[in-house]
Amino acid sequence: MGDKPPGFRGSRSWIGCVEASLCLDHFGGPKGRLCHVPSGAGLQGELERLYSHFAGGGGPVMVGGDADAQSKALLGVCLGPGTEAYVLVLDPHYWGAPKNPSELQAAGWVGWREVSTAFDPNSFYNLCLTSHNSEKQLQALD
Repeated sequence: MGDKPPGFRGSRSWIGCVEASLCLDHFGGPKGRLCHVPSGAGLQGELERLYSHFAGGGGPVMVGGDADAQSKALLGVCLGPGTEAYVLVLDPHYWGAPKNPSELQAAGWVGWREVSTAFDPNSFYNLCLTSHNSEKQLQALD
């Protein structure tokens, strides 16, 4: 795509959420909307946006962090009473033959996590909200 130095291609270097969004756009994948969250504690303020994203048929949300280098994909949000909230987190590093949901959850590849413990309060995060409906759904998130 031309955004990295020549030695990047074929390397084992990682890309972040921003680069993943650029790749989706460049290669004609689903549309992506980037959202920068200055700290993990700030994700509490993005829960309504995430809930609306999923309720409107939005796809997985890619999550990349700074101090928190553990990649995540969000598949859902559950808002409880008060400030209680959970996110359905998928570890995108899973590979191998598909397993049933119970095995994946037991192995920690996917599961509901409390928002207050799922993100490092000292790390910034970039979220890439993917959409099948392209412009119509992305405009609803603004």
